[in-house]
Amino acid sequence: MHILNTMQGALVTGAGGGIGRAVAARLARRGFAVQVTDIDGDAAERAAAEIGGESWACSLDVTDEQACRAAAASTAERAGSLDVWVNNAGILLPGVAYEQAQSAHRAMLDVNAVGTFNGTLAALESMRPAGRGHVINIISLAGLVAAPGEVSYAASKHAALAFTLGTLFDLRRSGEKRIQVSAVCPDGVWSPMIEDKLDDPDAFGSFSGQMFMPDQIAERVEGLLDHPRPIITIPRWRGVALRLFDALPSLAIRLMPLVLRDARKRQASLKAQVESGSWPPPPGA
Repeated sequence: MHILNTMQGALVTGAGGGIGRAVAARLARRGFAVQVTDIDGDAAERAAAEIGGESWACSLDVTDEQACRAAAASTAERAGSLDVWVNNAGILLPGVAYEQAQSAHRAMLDVNAVGTFNGTLAALESMRPAGRGHVINIISLAGLVAAPGEVSYAASKHAALAFTLGTLFDLRRSGEKRIQVSAVCPDGVWSPMIEDKLDDPDAFGSFSGQMFMPDQIAERVEGLLDHPRPIITIPRWRGVALRLFDALPSLAIRLMPLVLRDARKRQASLKAQVESGSWPPPPGA
């Protein structure tokens, strides 16, 4: 029997909507008592009420180290253990790197990178004494390659990915075999993070590949509980292609005009679908 079949408590950050809410719902259906957290406490309350089961809500700012530690402790106290922690909270502020304010760069690093550090460490503080658990960090394909127009977002996701894998390596070299740390790197996901960026010329990278719905990503997150892996890319072929771009930056620069043109066509096409009512697809489609 996989150890997670007997676990009880879970916490998901950024779960007021999008991927986080979808993940929390799947964990609840699986039988976990889920603490649904979001910096928007009202959104977390609504999500927890809709999810039902043993879920409950809490406002959480992932940039606050002590708040993350307190959230971990409260989950363990209420559920009896903290067995799954999903770091999903993130922000995207597109723009030209040298034109953006320092505050924008800092905000993305604080939420996307430091927030992931804080959540991972808070979870491990509870999981290591118990000798079991799984931390799952929602990264992005932007964590694999430089992303023009989304430079600090990509930088923050690179940092989050390195921290995820490095922490797993440290656990293994310390003899910890029953604690898993995984990175999930999806392509574009139709969520509040990008729903308002259909007209943003700097956000083209988020529309350059396949667009997923949140529950499609949540399904893969749930699958990691039964079959843990250090990293998954969604779709897999895009991960391979972007690693090639990252390994060959001179080629990537030469291909950039073609990539930009294709991405903006995809962005415009999706906008037309939204305006016509053909996107997003109905639930269950």
